[in-house]
This record gives sequence, C-alpha cells and structure tokens, in this order.
Amino acid sequence: MNKAFVKESEGQDDDDLPEHLALPAGVRNYMTPDGYARLRGELVHLMNVERPSVVQIVSWAASNGDRSENGDYLYGKKRLREIDRRMRFLTRRLDIAEVVDTSAQPNRDQVFFGATVTYMDRAGEEHTVTIVGVDEAEPLQGRISWISPVARALIKAREGDTVVLRTPSGVDELEILEVSYPDPAPR
Repeated sequence: MNKAFVKESEGQDDDDLPEHLALPAGVRNYMTPDGYARLRGELVHLMNVERPSVVQIVSWAASNGDRSENGDYLYGKKRLREIDRRMRFLTRRLDIAEVVDTSAQPNRDQVFFGATVTYMDRAGEEHTVTIVGVDEAEPLQGRISWISPVARALIKAREGDTVVLRTPSGVDELEILEVSYPDPAPR
C-alpha cells in the first residue's frame, strides 16, 4: 500500500483535547495532592516503563525487514504516538497544576475545593461527593470537578444551607447535610 494513504497529515494537531478535559479560559488547574501524585505517577510510568518497552518492540520489528505489512511495527508506531501524546498532555497539566492542601482548610464547616459534601436533593435522595480537580473527576465514584454545576452550586455554602442547582432539566434544591475535609497531616 502506498504510504500516502496511511500517513497521518502533517498539519494535524494531535494534542487537541476532548472537550470535557479542556479547562475554560482563565481557570486555574486546581488539584489535590493525591490527584497530582496519581498523574505524576502515570507520567513516570509512561516515561520509564511503557515507552522504552514499545521502543524496543518497534526496533525489533523494524529489523525484520519490510515495514509496510509488519503488524508489530505499525501497531508499535501507533502506540508510541499515543504514549507521546499522553505524556505531552500530562506534562502540560502538571506544569500548570496548583496543588491545594485540602486538609489545611481553616473554614471546615464551609464548602470549598477538596470538601466531601453530603447533600439531599428535592426527591429526598442523599448524595455524597468530593470536590476535586478537573483531571481527577470520576463522577461515578462521587468525585466531581470543582467547575461542575453541582460543585459550583455547593461552593461557599455551609452545613444546613439549601442551595439552588440549575440544570438543563430544571431547577433543584440541595440541602447540605454534612461538610468534611481530610484530617490535617501531622507535622
């Protein structure tokens, strides 16, 4: 097959982020210490373990001769591009990260970044969420981004307050039942 049909375009920006990972303009990239450590660990693993392993496979596959129909070579080159793209993403995100020590929060009865909040919606269902950075959000595990609509509604409220959550499906009222933060680390 002619390389013109399989080569990626030179002008293609492979660093385009999915919309849900892009930070809004002027917004800081807040992160918890755990989230920062997790992303840093992923970057180190990609750099020191995965990439060298794939480079070794690609090198071996290239030494076998004809590369146009060499699956190990073609897959390895594709995997290297994916690893490099993820490493660039992680490097940029970690460079602009602002790590917030949530255990040092002085106003522990008020909702700020890093708080774990239990609230009840209008239907009487209780929900517990932890407000974390954009790169740490896992909504199904109760970890929501600080720029999400629920977090924005909760921020600055206190235990016992009722806040209004505006969503495309309508307006809901959330009653804040409990606010907690991680215990401060011993010094």
